[in-house]
Amino acid sequence: MNSAVEARQDARRLKRNRFVMGLARGLAGALLFALPMLMTMEMWYLGFYISRERLLLLMLLNIPLLIVLSHRIGFEKTLTWREAIRDATVAYGIGVLASAVILTAFGLLKGDMPLGEWIGKIAIQSVPASIGAMLGRSQLAGNVDDDEDDEPEQERQTSYGGELFLMAAGALFLSLNVAPTEEMIVLAYKMTPWHALAILALSIGLMHGFVYAVSFEGGHELSPETPWWHAFIRFTLPGYAIALAISLYALWTFERINDTASVEIIISMIVLGFPAALGAAAARLIL
Repeated sequence: MNSAVEARQDARRLKRNRFVMGLARGLAGALLFALPMLMTMEMWYLGFYISRERLLLLMLLNIPLLIVLSHRIGFEKTLTWREAIRDATVAYGIGVLASAVILTAFGLLKGDMPLGEWIGKIAIQSVPASIGAMLGRSQLAGNVDDDEDDEPEQERQTSYGGELFLMAAGALFLSLNVAPTEEMIVLAYKMTPWHALAILALSIGLMHGFVYAVSFEGGHELSPETPWWHAFIRFTLPGYAIALAISLYALWTFERINDTASVEIIISMIVLGFPAALGAAAARLIL
């Protein structure tokens, strides 16, 4: 009887330790992946003047994104959506905390600032920071997870819709790092439509080669019997379309296409679609 009680206590203690280690990795991931944005001047100002409706929409869209990511790569292996929601909530909390601490340490949050500016700056930075916190488990996990009970591999397989969702997550995460910058607008202004077509072709080519032609761990290695166009049509082209849509949304959210001509909007979307496409391709390898 005592041995059974001790075994349950040890199991609870082990689970708690794994969760604490997950929190530590989450904090490290938030700092590692979100630090470029925390040190970007445009992001500081965006927290002050960005439309609160667009900021709220971004934060609301981040919630289901974190929940699905948590179900796949949370702080500990989750078997239910309730656990995934808990992990997503914790990741968002880590993102908020890390953003507030770093912005305060850099002197970007001061006591004489309006409360709305505090909230805006922390809120906009908490989105990439929370995604980084969630990525901390998959990228920073060590041997602490090696002794976990192995789940059946089928439970961690990703459906076609899940693949596309991961591409969207990767595209959003990487595009968030550059969409707020002035360089996106400058590049779109300097480029000709021919340059845009070249970037478009390069984005698609790199995206296809990065994931499907090169046999990275976690990627889709094509068998000799599979025609090259199968994965190109099924994954690469939809993935690039998702990257472009995410790019347009990011530019709209950060008010980079207000009062802009249609041609410049398209070119800006293609420019931002380049890192977004690489983020979509890399998402399947790292998540």
